[in-house]
Amino acid sequence: MDILEDLQWRGAINQCTDLEGLRKLLKNKKVSLYCGTDPTGDSLHIGHLIPFIMLKRFQLAGHHPYILIGGGTGFIGDPSGRKTERSLQTTSQVEHNEKALTSQMVKLFGTENFDIVNNYDWLSKIDLLSFLRDYGKSFNVNTMLSKEAVASRLDNGISFTEFSYQILQSIDFYHLLKEKDIQLQIGGADQWGNLANGVDLIHKKDSKAEAYGLTIPLMLKADGTKFGKTAGGAVWLDPKKTSPFEFYQFWFNQDDRDVVKYLKYFTFLSHDEINALEEKVTREPEKREAQKRLAQEVTSFVHGVKEMKEAEKISEVLFSGDIKQLSASEIKQAFDKVPSAHANNLLTNIVDLLVNTEIEPSKRQAREDVTNGAITINGERVTDVESMIDPKDGFDGKYIVARKGKKNYTLISVEDAN
Repeated sequence: MDILEDLQWRGAINQCTDLEGLRKLLKNKKVSLYCGTDPTGDSLHIGHLIPFIMLKRFQLAGHHPYILIGGGTGFIGDPSGRKTERSLQTTSQVEHNEKALTSQMVKLFGTENFDIVNNYDWLSKIDLLSFLRDYGKSFNVNTMLSKEAVASRLDNGISFTEFSYQILQSIDFYHLLKEKDIQLQIGGADQWGNLANGVDLIHKKDSKAEAYGLTIPLMLKADGTKFGKTAGGAVWLDPKKTSPFEFYQFWFNQDDRDVVKYLKYFTFLSHDEINALEEKVTREPEKREAQKRLAQEVTSFVHGVKEMKEAEKISEVLFSGDIKQLSASEIKQAFDKVPSAHANNLLTNIVDLLVNTEIEPSKRQAREDVTNGAITINGERVTDVESMIDPKDGFDGKYIVARKGKKNYTLISVEDAN
């Protein structure tokens, strides 16, 4: 099975400018290919991960992937998927984001058989007259207006700046073909028009050149909503924005109707392994083995095996309720999204602690909840209103985990009283 057949089995091919031509090329040689991302932020999220997973498959098959970080196009703004104009970024913002994204890419792809390029290096050298004469002449305005990214913006209006984005992306492909012999560009479904434009420009400049564009389907959940969004917002690859534990939980909590599709797309498991997990989803869905394997694989790929195992440990401990097994850093991950409070590091009566941290509205209510067994501190139930809580007892003296009822947690950060 060649790589295109594998991608088709995984449901990872949406459109290709010439699928049979690409298939023939891949049988004859190892190719260089690329995918681009603009530095509009300092982290990618899992929606961005979709085309890069495909790029990684090509790398594992021996092909040479390039990541294009759009230091040039990042100053312009891609109109795709937007209803309004982007806010222009400053030079320092773009440079900061470039460095952050570069670090993430190296973590995903390593340093062997992989390169990163920045389109600022060539786009910034094109003067206005050369742009209009050498490239603008190759683009028909009527055709540009028909592209979905532009057509969807016509009612509200689109600036010439964003309108020109598709020309710049086409120049990227042409430049990379000439300078790096890159013959394939990969992108999301919303990038189809830009990819096709790039291939067209190349053929106008050199009718004998072989260049191809390949897009990935729009990823939708079984309920019809867009993949990657949660109630809490985007799921980021940066562990400071989305902890490895949260990241792991996102994948572990996937619907039975979606998990096999995600195993095919987001993991590098074999067909046989995925088929076996699909059978388990049908036969024993309550065990959630497919979801667990999905969470293990994607978390390991993005964050590393050590971080995945730590996230898995936190998940298992929270399920058992024995949180004393967790370290201070693990506690911080596990309860990062729950309400927080602060307390000093002095020995404190349980009732005073609950009121001072606003877990309880009054001492009367605090006494009642303690007496009724509704309060646990660091995983242990407290029923005596005279109990004294020593903040130094657990989690390196940094945190106290208070729970009221079954689900209402508060993470109390312990601070030096001095």
